Amino acid sequence: MKQVYYRYNPETDNYERVYPSLKGKIANLGRIFLLGMVMAISVLTIVYLCYDTPTEQNLRSENRQLKTQYNILSRRLENSLKVMDNIRSRDDNFYRVMMQMDPLSRGQRFAGLDNEQRYRELQSLPDAKLITDFTRRLDYFDRCLYAQSLSFDELRKMASNQQDKLDHIPSVLPISLEDYTMASGYGYRRDPVYGATAFHAGLDFAAQAGTAVYATADGRISTADWKGGYGNCIDIDHSYNYLTRYAHLSKIDVKEGQMVRRGEKIGEVGSTGKSTGPHLHYEVRFKDEPQNPINYYFMDITPEVYDQMIRMAENAGHVMD
Repeated sequence: MKQVYYRYNPETDNYERVYPSLKGKIANLGRIFLLGMVMAISVLTIVYLCYDTPTEQNLRSENRQLKTQYNILSRRLENSLKVMDNIRSRDDNFYRVMMQMDPLSRGQRFAGLDNEQRYRELQSLPDAKLITDFTRRLDYFDRCLYAQSLSFDELRKMASNQQDKLDHIPSVLPISLEDYTMASGYGYRRDPVYGATAFHAGLDFAAQAGTAVYATADGRISTADWKGGYGNCIDIDHSYNYLTRYAHLSKIDVKEGQMVRRGEKIGEVGSTGKSTGPHLHYEVRFKDEPQNPINYYFMDITPEVYDQMIRMAENAGHVMD
């Protein structure tokens, strides 16, 4: 009910009804309006804090779905990185070792990943840390995949050249079986001239002067001249990091730069240089490191002869250079 107000009038000694003025009516309406606004705002605030709007509910649902998808992609990427690390390890430690190729350097595999400029633009995005971390790992995977693809291309090319490589790897005797007797093996032994213990980097084949000496693999003659204590010496560069040396020759039948094939006659046994009798000093070198030549006769001898040669090669006492 509408409230009615009265005021006492001493002149008439009566209570007279008070009618609000226009200003009072406006002020009263203003108070009512403000009170209504406060109540409305309070109600809306409570609703906003306690309840989501349909749009917010949709956004929250989408965010949950996106986070789930991100976690799934992150796990898949992590698994892919583990597989890539395994492939990289096998590439460096098996495939390239088998092909006698140097492993890819860190620079070749990860070139360009230290450029931080590409990630600065991501810092202004929402969830910048998640996005930047995922982008870094994805870039790492992309670079590994690219480098591994190049590596496999090299390996495929090397594999296709295996026949050519086999033709260029020393694999036969430098002297016919019937023309020699083993005189000295590979390893440390007493020098017959100086008397001191020294490393013998090859095998000595005792044979009559003039016995034919043959190239043990395809290659190019890099040396065909006198070479200090080696006397008349021939070096053949076989590519693939292999080199063979034939020393103390009485005759050289080839010239520097000439291409030769496996089994081709290149010279004759002699006793030139530091030598105590006619023989062939034969070396096999890989990356300029001496190898035991006994491991490079796998093409032209039987297992029985090979076993006999190994026992003879272990005798380093009878030396000729």
